[in-house]
Amino acid sequence: MNWLFIHQNFPAQYVHIARHLAGRGDAVCFITQQRDRELPGVRKIVYVPRRQASKVHPFVREFEASIENGLAVAQVCEGLKREGFRPDMVIGHNGWGETLYVKDVWPETILLSYFEFFYHAADSDLDFDPEFPPSPLDRVRIRTRNVVNLLGLETADWGQTPTEWQKSLYPERYWPQISVIHEGVDTALVRPDPSARLWLRGRPLLAPGQQIVTYSARNLEPYRGFHVFMRALPPLLARFPELQVLIVGGNGVSYGRRPAQGTSWREAMLSELGGRLDLGRVHFLGRLPYPQYLAALQVSAAHVYFTYPFVLSWSFLEAMAAGCLLVASKTPPVEEVVRDGENGYLVDFFDRDALVERLSAALTRPDRDARIRAAARATVEARYDLKSVCLPAYLALLDRLLQRPARREAAARQRTG
Repeated sequence: MNWLFIHQNFPAQYVHIARHLAGRGDAVCFITQQRDRELPGVRKIVYVPRRQASKVHPFVREFEASIENGLAVAQVCEGLKREGFRPDMVIGHNGWGETLYVKDVWPETILLSYFEFFYHAADSDLDFDPEFPPSPLDRVRIRTRNVVNLLGLETADWGQTPTEWQKSLYPERYWPQISVIHEGVDTALVRPDPSARLWLRGRPLLAPGQQIVTYSARNLEPYRGFHVFMRALPPLLARFPELQVLIVGGNGVSYGRRPAQGTSWREAMLSELGGRLDLGRVHFLGRLPYPQYLAALQVSAAHVYFTYPFVLSWSFLEAMAAGCLLVASKTPPVEEVVRDGENGYLVDFFDRDALVERLSAALTRPDRDARIRAAARATVEARYDLKSVCLPAYLALLDRLLQRPARREAAARQRTG
């Protein structure tokens, strides 16, 4: 079988499935903008979209960039076609326009698109946080931002998204052709480890059983509740003199707006909190190598995961698989997984005092929550385990799409035409 993956951030959501298909001997190509990293058996092709100074309306600049991405990817596809490569299926992320013109190169090839998030002006991430209210123009802009989403929904033969809540954001008429399959967590790798140790330069050795609160996000920003978490630290640190706080994540902005002052939300929050933080016990670790990141989860006494109504983070499920005691925001993507008091604790996103109290209870009586830690891991094993749940479901979807009679016959005509 021949497979073509497309995602600007190689390998991203496709790391497991691309590795599996290549491992069984299939031909796997991957078109991306990412020059770093490799996967054994996967041919990576890097493209560079054309970018030029544009005088288009600000609302359509993102769309223009998507067009340039799509055109550049189509050019790579034409090159593959000239080489004689004909994919049985193209699998790609719809979000940046990269799959817009794939069907113009291979009209009869199945296109399975990843649909991650459909934007809404109301009751969504845009208007969720009163601290950062949207402007009237923001509400209009967000409707335009769905142009690539809608084009992709009309272009793809089928869709995939990781959670039921994310699927529910899309127009209902498209639901029958979107499968909910999460990428999965390797629970054999991500697991509790009582022997885990974490060394911080110039700091004491950290191990399970100590008072350690962890927080993790790709970038430290309000979309992941970083501002709420930071404001909870002064009273928490005052209550627990032995407490160590580990904060994992970069200083960029993945989602939402940049701070009005300062170069990062980390700097903005440190400036706001002034001298109320004991920075000898609050450790900004940046982006850690994966083994160290896992060790941080494994030594955690309580792990905080907050998010706007937005895409659910991989780190959220990894923390549960590692047996963390999860203290999370009571927001829709989280509520799909966590039942308060059963496999984690939920608090209102904006209630700093409730967050402090819940973390205090966890740090005061850690043994009481052993059953909740175990239930958190059991949830991931039952619903999101890579090898027993998610990968088999993904492979079954691929097989089902390949067996659709019209597509099978068209693919045969394409190979012989």
